[in-house]
Amino acid sequence: MSKLTRRQALASAAALPLASTGVTMASAATDIKEPSLNTFKRFRHGDFSMTVLLAGTATREEPHSIFGLNASPDEFSQVSTENFIPDDKAQFFFTPTLVNTGSELILFDTGLNADGITGVLGDAGYTPDQIDTVVITHMHGDHIGGLMTDAGDPTFPNARFVTGSVEHNYWAEQDNDGFKAKVAPLNDKMTFLEGGGEVASGMTAIEAFGHTPGHMAYHVESAGQELTLIADTANHYVWSLGYPDWEVSFDVDKEMAAATRRGLLEQLSSERTPFIGYHMPFPALGYAAKRDDGFRFVPSSYQTML
Repeated sequence: MSKLTRRQALASAAALPLASTGVTMASAATDIKEPSLNTFKRFRHGDFSMTVLLAGTATREEPHSIFGLNASPDEFSQVSTENFIPDDKAQFFFTPTLVNTGSELILFDTGLNADGITGVLGDAGYTPDQIDTVVITHMHGDHIGGLMTDAGDPTFPNARFVTGSVEHNYWAEQDNDGFKAKVAPLNDKMTFLEGGGEVASGMTAIEAFGHTPGHMAYHVESAGQELTLIADTANHYVWSLGYPDWEVSFDVDKEMAAATRRGLLEQLSSERTPFIGYHMPFPALGYAAKRDDGFRFVPSSYQTML
């Protein structure tokens, strides 16, 4: 796929199809050795064009050591069986989101590494130098990993960077190699937000603390349509979203994370607001529906095409 010029990229919101895949079909005679995944999904959101990017995916063993720490082994296995998923492994998805406002390209999070994010941006028709703004929801390695290349250069040379002030200040006080290598070199280009602050018109920061001390979600509104990027507020569609009080090993403050998770999911459910979850099954777009004392994930189907 040839790369778009900046003018073409920003104009593409009106011209591109509502859902794109970037995957070429194999001929009937081709031997398929491994299942393939689409690498991006593009859809209209009001006057914006949004592209969910699959920057990586990985299988993890022993998911009960990650999710449901306060659930018994029997309960964890029963819930897994009821939801038709194995209880001995999990599939992780890493899904940055690109918002094309028509005048600006805004990227939320950067995946595990520079090669992953630049590769999937290329699949979607963009180059790193076209990105105007990079927003970091929080500073775990799978969100900041793509900020710098292996050579130590900024992956997005023309971008400004936005993150929460609480989050940045917390990691700046830690002796953290990821922060020092990926974030600190960009401090001079960084803008800091509090809850309620705006990245750009229609994009508002939501304090979703607990997963990390300054973890942020973002509300995206355009032409009357609303959507929330929940980042890692819930990071599995069953073991976290379905059971919001189950503890997650990655959450720094587990009690606060559970309260934040339940509160945000209650709001999304009651207002029927779609959301993108960074670790939800790709393309990571769907709804939270109330279920007993928890929720169920309802994947988006054709709503974004209408």
